[in-house]
Amino acid sequence: MGVRQDRPGKVGTQVAGRAGRVLDEVVTRLTAGLTIADLRALLRGEPLRRPDPRLSVHTRSFWFHIKPRYYHEAATRFTHTFRLGLLATVLLVVEALTGVLLMFYYTPSPDRAYGDMVRIISAVPFGQLIRDLHRLAAEGLVVVALLHLARTFLTGSYKDPRRFTWATGVALLALVLFLSFSGYLLPWDQLAYWAVTIGTSLADKIPPAALGAWLKSIFLGGPEVSGDTLLRFYLLHVLLVPLIAAVFFAVHYFKVVRAGISLPSAEEEVGRDTAKRVPVERRRYTIPDVLSDEIVFISIVAVILLGVIAFGIYRGAPLESHADPLTTPAGIAAPWYFLWVQGLLKLGNATLMGVIVPVLFFLVALFLPYLDRNPSRRARDRKLAISLFAVTVVALVGLTWLGRPAYGVELPPAQAVAEKMMPEEGQGEITGLPWSELKPGEWDTRTYGVSTAGPALRAALAALEAELAAQPQMPEGRAKLVISQPQPGLKKLALRLFWQGADGGEQVYERNAFVHADARAGAE
Repeated sequence: MGVRQDRPGKVGTQVAGRAGRVLDEVVTRLTAGLTIADLRALLRGEPLRRPDPRLSVHTRSFWFHIKPRYYHEAATRFTHTFRLGLLATVLLVVEALTGVLLMFYYTPSPDRAYGDMVRIISAVPFGQLIRDLHRLAAEGLVVVALLHLARTFLTGSYKDPRRFTWATGVALLALVLFLSFSGYLLPWDQLAYWAVTIGTSLADKIPPAALGAWLKSIFLGGPEVSGDTLLRFYLLHVLLVPLIAAVFFAVHYFKVVRAGISLPSAEEEVGRDTAKRVPVERRRYTIPDVLSDEIVFISIVAVILLGVIAFGIYRGAPLESHADPLTTPAGIAAPWYFLWVQGLLKLGNATLMGVIVPVLFFLVALFLPYLDRNPSRRARDRKLAISLFAVTVVALVGLTWLGRPAYGVELPPAQAVAEKMMPEEGQGEITGLPWSELKPGEWDTRTYGVSTAGPALRAALAALEAELAAQPQMPEGRAKLVISQPQPGLKKLALRLFWQGADGGEQVYERNAFVHADARAGAE
């Protein structure tokens, strides 16, 4: 009996058919219900089969079941929300990913923390980039959270049925601020040590005194910032606060999906919320329209974050000299987002201005939807609320300006000049110069014009000369900058200021700084 043999072409067709079915099955499982044909139709904008498979994805998929099947077209306009909620989420994810990477190389101990930070930025592959991304995303998250709340207020989106959503958003802002503050101490440098010292000193002003002392001891682990403080702040930063924030974020997102994104006020009647009642012709489906928009938006955000670091727009996360409890640097301050509290402290009683007023401000913001009984979300019907918002913004900006270390504090003229040119912490006109411009030698403000100094160094010496000329208390002021290189990769800068004293004798003020080729240390 003969054996039947299939023709080669037929065998190949069967194999290809089986492979196609396997591939289609894999794609369907990965997409929770969409076949290759469905994906092709989505990309081409063609109608899908019935029942609509992209709607079933929201039921079957773990990730998509928390997303609405569709949105109202008006709610997805970029100019309505500016994607600030999504942007805050993206920055939070960047914070988590970069934070985990940094944890691999960091030990929360006063003996090792600063050295670990130096190792991260100088020896760990891409360590400087990861740290810069972490710091940039942290500060960006604070800004975006503030803008998100401002947008929500200005569009009246905090009103019923989104009152509790607003409250969770305010709580999330407070957690973001505390999360950023708790990470401030971890580099264990002068900037971190003294900024946290200033920030936690407010606990002493909390009434009654026993409660303030107890809270301070809880945070610091003792009467002052120490190794116990560093460990507690580390645990708060990487464990406790993120867990609490994750719970509030989940509740906040759930409420956003449950109530729907508010529509522009012109799209609704006063007192009626129709965000969840979306006509078929105005539906914008999550798959693929909203999803593709979000992917593009996230990609643009990633490019911007990397770009501002790569092109030097963001100067990088600072690392000053090692924390020294015995030396208080001039011009030290709390983090920029708490400068408004420092501004309040300059206006009066520390307990009233530093504790009671900020707490009342937070409580008013938290319960704002329950205090504002106006049902309209339209700007023309909310003139009082928007005017109060504008006054609040102006007040916060003004208080932030008052809270700067330089406001209301006058340093001696010579120290003020040196602080601008070669600050004790951070980079100034001279210490911020490129390594190649810091040419060893002696440079004088009277002769730099005919010297061999590079263009950037000449510009810095010209700025120094102008600063001295602007000090009436330093007649006949001049300066010398001596640059030496005691060892490879390290340069010493000695700035000497000379002027004529009231008795006719010459006065001298000197400040030294060290600049490293890889990482810059603060001034001594």
